[in-house]
Amino acid sequence: MDKELVIVLDFGGQYNQLIARRVRECNVYCEVHPYTLGIEKIKEMEPKGIIFTGGPDSVYDDKSPRCGNEILSLGIPVLGICYGSQLMAYLSGGKVATAPVSEFGKTEVNIDTSSVLFQDVSEKIVAWMSHTDYIAEVPEGFRVCATTAVCPVAAMECVERKLYATQFHPEVMHTQDGTKMLSNFVYKVCGCAGTWKMSSFVDEAINSIREKTGNGKVLCALSGGVDSSVAAVLMSKAVGKQLTCVFVDHGLLRKNEGDEVEAVFGPEGPYDLNFIRVNCQERFYRKLKGITEPEQKRKIIGEEFIRVFEEEAKKIGAVDFLVQGTIYPDVIESGLGKSAVIKSHHNVGGLPDCVDFKEIIEPLRMLFKDEVRKAGIELGIPENLVFRQPFPGPGLGIRIIGEVTSEKCHIVQDADAIYREEIANAGLDKGLGQYFAALTNMRSVGVMGDYRTYDYAVVLRAVNTSDFMTAEPAQIPWNVLGKVASRIVNEVKGVNRVLYDCTGKPPATIELE
Repeated sequence: MDKELVIVLDFGGQYNQLIARRVRECNVYCEVHPYTLGIEKIKEMEPKGIIFTGGPDSVYDDKSPRCGNEILSLGIPVLGICYGSQLMAYLSGGKVATAPVSEFGKTEVNIDTSSVLFQDVSEKIVAWMSHTDYIAEVPEGFRVCATTAVCPVAAMECVERKLYATQFHPEVMHTQDGTKMLSNFVYKVCGCAGTWKMSSFVDEAINSIREKTGNGKVLCALSGGVDSSVAAVLMSKAVGKQLTCVFVDHGLLRKNEGDEVEAVFGPEGPYDLNFIRVNCQERFYRKLKGITEPEQKRKIIGEEFIRVFEEEAKKIGAVDFLVQGTIYPDVIESGLGKSAVIKSHHNVGGLPDCVDFKEIIEPLRMLFKDEVRKAGIELGIPENLVFRQPFPGPGLGIRIIGEVTSEKCHIVQDADAIYREEIANAGLDKGLGQYFAALTNMRSVGVMGDYRTYDYAVVLRAVNTSDFMTAEPAQIPWNVLGKVASRIVNEVKGVNRVLYDCTGKPPATIELE
């Protein structure tokens, strides 16, 4: 991987991962780190630029998250966003106070295009604001380069010190020319060359894996999903026959998916992998019996995965490394620095405290979902595998609200298969980010023929997204939804009602649990 790096310091902002994503779109490698990252560690990393995120706190509160003032004197360009802009002002001697008028959502901003940050940006834009505090007085040496009707410092800069700040969020797609602003920062201010490409990542990852594993045996947790499949092929190219892929069929997969995975990665498939399939459906059902809390389900599934892999490793003998298809959104949503835990991903926050492996390798840990797909293409994986529908590690365990049972799994498998079939028949499958059926814990009265029913409600979900960190509900044609609903109610025993989830992310997550 190219050593050119921009780091994002997380002060608790909900968009921290989007900042990193937008910077990477500029072909500049970017990582998110907690705001507590020490000054010596920053120097050691030699970043080309630093970005402060937003956050929910007030900088003048003694308990608010802060970094040291010395970070602004390293000579490394810094961009502060929202809370990050107020922190920059506060650390530099400016004044931050409660705003007379708060700004939330789309706001018209007047731009001074003479600023290098705003080169080739329109003089009036609509930007995404989300603040109750504001910069009341700019620090000495700074000048104002953007305003709104009620915010006198919508952006400021100190060119001599390479310090820039925006009260609004350029990383959010609602902000016009926001990507251009970030591009200006990384190229024109930080002097980045934009040489980070997915091919660079793949080559560097293979070399790094070989160096780390040596002659050690490697066990890959293969679910058959996009992430674990790309991880498996990447590891195969790196270590060859040192790798054994273990596929755990825990009974929480989509309909017929166990056989489909074996057809691709098993002995008759196109990849020269050591492949083991472990059928342990009843084992997982027993572990999940009576469990209804989502985080508990995730952790149980995560631990049981590890235990199965440990057992298989002992059969193989002297396995040193466990490989998982963890990706960056998994890491961020499981809690990073100041950020809240949104949900523990089974292969991050769901891991047990003790695992019987020398080390866990996560070769895709720093990639977003679309970057994982690009890596898959670089590795020569067929597009039909790379662009298949994402599927969570805990599987249907988090698409079934409440207790997980064999009966409920069969209900959601059949409903989901119908939904996916009709989406494909309508030609909508290529344009959607993710779509699936889930089972609610709600039962309601219905009528079929002349009989009263009291059955479950299935919820359908479909979203449009590029990075899976934010998503908009897809507007599925009503005739398609009607056909899906009719088929599910008629063909799936135990269901008498079908609902459609039209909530975006945020405030919802893509999965129901």
